[in-house]
Amino acid sequence: MGEGGQTLDQRALYCSHILIYYLTMKDAARRRVEELVEQFSRNIDVYKSGSYNEAQTRREFIEPFFEALGWDVYNKAGYAEQYKDVVHEDSVKVGVSLKAPDYSFRIGGQRKFFLEAKKPSVSIKDDIDPAYQLRRYAWSAKLPLSVLTDFEELAVYDCRIKPSPRDKVGTGRIAYYTYNKYIDEFDAIYDVFSRDAVLTQKMQ
Repeated sequence: MGEGGQTLDQRALYCSHILIYYLTMKDAARRRVEELVEQFSRNIDVYKSGSYNEAQTRREFIEPFFEALGWDVYNKAGYAEQYKDVVHEDSVKVGVSLKAPDYSFRIGGQRKFFLEAKKPSVSIKDDIDPAYQLRRYAWSAKLPLSVLTDFEELAVYDCRIKPSPRDKVGTGRIAYYTYNKYIDEFDAIYDVFSRDAVLTQKMQ
């Protein structure tokens, strides 16, 4: 008998059910992300124009992307503020000021990572200011990882490195993807930033 009176066969069956659920959710997420990638690719010139703004990028691409990864971005479950999966414009103390990261992703009310959103005309790869901004927020909140994206690009930063104004844009950057690689690199993205992955602490 195993823990809690379960036999090894019962535990194996339970684990197999969990694995099937995980793989089913992952496949559905992959298909949804593929749809978003195709949509972005069809109209990329429009999205990269200066007239396509950050709010549109969030609504049409970034929020659906993370919803596909299992996050309740729109609080459809109706949780109270302190228990929402995703808090928009969360407050974090940076130095002596209160700042507002675009998104705070949480499990059980505990912050897991921040996301800063930009419009596609911003260069995530080369622009130092958004990277420094994100790292300051996450460092102040003691978060190990956080994400910077305009959907066209997605960068992941190790935020345990104290940010400095003299840092290069690549300081702390541990992963970088362009939208046309999201499907090829989907396992790497899903297995770190999906809600299921964060729930099982694969981020750590």
